[in-house]
Amino acid sequence: MAGTPHGFARRTRGVHSNSRHGAALRKGYAMHIRRFPAAMLATIMLSAAILGAADKNSYRVTILVSNEAGEAPVLDPKLVNAWGIAASATSPWWVADNGTGYSTIYTGAGVKAALEVVVPGAPTGIVAYGGTQFQVAPGKPARFIFASEDGTISAWSPMADPTHAVVMVSDPGSIYKGLAVHGDVLFTTDFAECAVETFDGAWMEFDTPGGFQDSSIPANYCPFGIQAVGSSIFVTYALKGGKDDVAGQGHGFVREFDDNGNLLAQVADHGGLNSPWGIAMAPPDFGRFGGCLLVGNFGDGKINAYCLDDEGAFHPQGALRQARKPVVIDGLWGIGFGNNRGSGPSNVLYFAAGPDDEANGYFGKIEFVP
Repeated sequence: MAGTPHGFARRTRGVHSNSRHGAALRKGYAMHIRRFPAAMLATIMLSAAILGAADKNSYRVTILVSNEAGEAPVLDPKLVNAWGIAASATSPWWVADNGTGYSTIYTGAGVKAALEVVVPGAPTGIVAYGGTQFQVAPGKPARFIFASEDGTISAWSPMADPTHAVVMVSDPGSIYKGLAVHGDVLFTTDFAECAVETFDGAWMEFDTPGGFQDSSIPANYCPFGIQAVGSSIFVTYALKGGKDDVAGQGHGFVREFDDNGNLLAQVADHGGLNSPWGIAMAPPDFGRFGGCLLVGNFGDGKINAYCLDDEGAFHPQGALRQARKPVVIDGLWGIGFGNNRGSGPSNVLYFAAGPDDEANGYFGKIEFVP
């Protein structure tokens, strides 16, 4: 793929030197350093320290809410197998509670809202929507939309039913594992049909010109997670084993498509992938991986970074680390950055998880530690 995709920032990292001149450089550096005024030298050293800190792979995980007593400051029995997370430009986080059939709502600080919304089926992906289409009833557009494993897509509008999402699409043969929205189009990952399906603003399914196809992906890997980033649609693929994924080292692919389903980039094959699902683009002030695509693994709970080179190609750059070890969040699902309003700071990564084989739930955050 030529150039840099819309919405991405190119990055260069690392400083290289020629070792043949190392001694001369060190000698010259020592001579010049004695001539620097103390204040200037202090400024240079501080700047170097700041630059070094910004490139650190050092992050801190905090569990904010759990259904288990003693696991987090906030206890919420509804938070079981917390899956997708979504927020509007100003709202708190809405979390799809797959194990209980609810959506519960939390601020970036982990404060729970009083509102609890019943969601039919076993909800997985969730998106916020601010347009006028996807109406739950005439003149009452959805504000949050959910995909479920029972093949339903449900929508919540405070004007239609403030405490229940309403089924708008039902296909008993489908298993919807993920959901994304771009403009007035919904994109779902149907694990049963091994396809990305698209719906217009009237809830009608339609075919895209490109069809979200990549012949290099084996037939036993199916679309799993999905996320709109700018004008691109990123899709993760997991090894299919019946209704669910088969976890394992290297089990996964990530692809970038345009909104017409045309392949743009083969982001990742195997490697550190392990049933990848969560996708988020990191802001520039997120440490070493600022400006990189983050992909969360459900299979092993790690979050891997894929960064663009000057030619617009993605390259694996390793996993987020805490205390010099990879961050591991058992049963990791959705990830996303705050909105600087109700869902918290834009440089803090929030997550949902279903630990203990999806029997319990976490909502938490990951912060860069300079």
